Amino acid sequence: MKITDIKAFVGRYFDPVELVGADDIEITGPAKIEEATAGQVSFVANEKYYRHIAQTGASLVVVGQKAPLDDAPAGVSFLKVADPYTAFVFILQHFSGKRRIAAPGVAASASIAPSARLGENVTVGEHAVIGEQCVIGSDTVIGPGTVLMDGVSVGSGCELYPLVTIYDGTVIGDRVTIHSGTVIGADGFGFAPQKDGSYIKIPQMGTVEIGDDVEIGANTTIDRATMG
Repeated sequence: MKITDIKAFVGRYFDPVELVGADDIEITGPAKIEEATAGQVSFVANEKYYRHIAQTGASLVVVGQKAPLDDAPAGVSFLKVADPYTAFVFILQHFSGKRRIAAPGVAASASIAPSARLGENVTVGEHAVIGEQCVIGSDTVIGPGTVLMDGVSVGSGCELYPLVTIYDGTVIGDRVTIHSGTVIGADGFGFAPQKDGSYIKIPQMGTVEIGDDVEIGANTTIDRATMG
């Protein structure tokens, strides 16, 4: 990807985008400003890091519109934008690509209940389990070993990484990412103390609803309520 391509890409999100320097250099990936070498792109968003501009080995640096470039090394190009941090995030997204969670299609070892409904282009990984009355939207990926108990609803464009457990009745919106080890909808901590010092477990009859465009980190637990 050449610098001119990166300028056009960043220009989808920012206007104006000013290029200082050559536009025909090939950029192979991102790096930290103090570690970048030829062929790499970096950024400086905070003025306390301006000192690195004079010493960088990067071929392209994304900077703010008021960044001082008088001491910049020869051969380094600069993209000036209003928000270099966010611009660099978009560049990172481009270079990072899309992580493969499971092989496309439905794995032979997956267990899918007869009453479950899967949308178009759904991927279900090895040894995943999808319970009765589950509904999975189109373009959603269910990772290996992930378990959806009965009555779970998962929207479109979701990514559930390996070994996620979704308890019965949980509702998950569209474009949700859930990382490995997460448990959603398990019983909350509810026990009624008795006069004799014992405890009676309170049934946890509530549900959990996750909205659209949510990302949940690894090993997170989101418990259901007693009611509601």
